Amino acid sequence: MKYEKSCGAVVYRLQDGQLFFLIEHMKLGHISIPKGHVEGKETEEETAIREIREETNLEVKLDTVFRHEIYYSPYEGTKKQVIFFAAEALSGHMKNQECEVSSLKWLPYEKAITAVTYDTDKNVLSHAAVYLGRKHSVDVDQRNLLLSDSGSGIR
Repeated sequence: MKYEKSCGAVVYRLQDGQLFFLIEHMKLGHISIPKGHVEGKETEEETAIREIREETNLEVKLDTVFRHEIYYSPYEGTKKQVIFFAAEALSGHMKNQECEVSSLKWLPYEKAITAVTYDTDKNVLSHAAVYLGRKHSVDVDQRNLLLSDSGSGIR
């Protein structure tokens, strides 16, 4: 069995008392949140920050209090672990990494949760929305929360 590890983050910004989440339309056709493979001896945090910068050109403040893991099999004989943090966008002109990402978009939770393709990403986004809503004292539309405690899902 081959094992892979990636790290990323639910990137957000707070605007006019509302949370907005960054979603990526990937060249492969799916809609996701920033993440990528650990390189060399990088820490999980270093990987997440690098991947966000590469894919979006944004500088972020990583919040490691929020940490959510998912597991799935991208190919037969391969098990993949992905670690997600929360990350507040600080600065930078948003620009997609053209070789992997078709476009980037800021969406409120209600639209972001329906836009992302995979259930595992929806689950991570839901957990992050609850966490960030509490952290920033912002209401999140509870009707659209898709919470699962399994930490894994169909991808």
